[in-house]
Amino acid sequence: MNPQEHKLTYPLGDTLPEAGHGLDIAPGVKWLRMPLPFALDHINLWLLRDHFDGREGWTIVDAGICRDEVKATWEAVFENELEGLPVLRVIVTHMHPDHIGLAHWLCQRWQAPLWMSMTDYMTAKLWAVHNTTSGAGGKGAMQHFACHGMTDPDSLEKVHARANYYVNLVPQVPESFFRLMNGDHVQIGSPPCTWEIITGYGHAPEHLSLYCADKGVLIAGDMVLPRISTNVSVFNFEPMANPLPLYLNSLDAYSRLPADTLVLPSHGKPFVGLHERIAQQHEHHRERLKEVLDACDTPQTTMQVVPVLFKRTLDLHQMTFAMGEAIAHLHALYFEGKLKRTVDAGGVIRFQRS
Repeated sequence: MNPQEHKLTYPLGDTLPEAGHGLDIAPGVKWLRMPLPFALDHINLWLLRDHFDGREGWTIVDAGICRDEVKATWEAVFENELEGLPVLRVIVTHMHPDHIGLAHWLCQRWQAPLWMSMTDYMTAKLWAVHNTTSGAGGKGAMQHFACHGMTDPDSLEKVHARANYYVNLVPQVPESFFRLMNGDHVQIGSPPCTWEIITGYGHAPEHLSLYCADKGVLIAGDMVLPRISTNVSVFNFEPMANPLPLYLNSLDAYSRLPADTLVLPSHGKPFVGLHERIAQQHEHHRERLKEVLDACDTPQTTMQVVPVLFKRTLDLHQMTFAMGEAIAHLHALYFEGKLKRTVDAGGVIRFQRS
């Protein structure tokens, strides 16, 4: 456990849900855990006891990626945890593959509606239906990273070859959805509990978190994580984006919640210490921005800045997100006027202190 984690409290200690089973985390709230084939090897999903349209059942929050082993784990959950009741609706926090990948299957399996934000629904629809290359792979991603200093031909070819990265994990998106927006209040359960929708930006186009004051619980998605910093990246589909200030400003929406709120993150363990973790994230990025600014005393490509932010060895999947995050830090400083940006005759972008 790192020093920052010591400042957080984990009510369940090291207890984790068994595969195919849920763990009661609050009244009417079950914690599920599904596998991921990455260095980040799991995602947390949630079952909420519900009463909807006159029926008793469950609401699922987030879906996992589209893989046969994840479907099999879900089938075990249906057998072990639903008490013979149906799934009534599926809520997806955002459009990243580990969150929306199996939403189509769940919705079809249970004839249940999808609820999510419009921006993330439409982005997922575009990427899945039209096989639009995502920020993690394809020709556009390769050209984007090349402009930011990735010169290794093998790495560039591997990025190019990942054109189907998104659609392989999200082969379909439901044909319709119910739109959720910031400030909406969703009634879940019987008697109904009110879950407030809180939108966040920077990590995804329009990320949803769900807060229930009666239960003292925040389903945070990827916006507040206990062990790792939420990825905030600039990718080829919006090459001049400035997402880091959007993310940091979004955290302020959670600061008004009670300090003893139980945070249910998408990765890691449920924890108490929301205000502390928000403060840690602000401090973390202040430190990283200073390091990046200092590194740019001489002209630097993004590829040269990546080791400033990430000290460990990265595989290609991690490198694509590291590049995106490094650009996000450089852009935050550039748009603040602390860095200037030049493009050479070969199209390679460099940043230097102003």
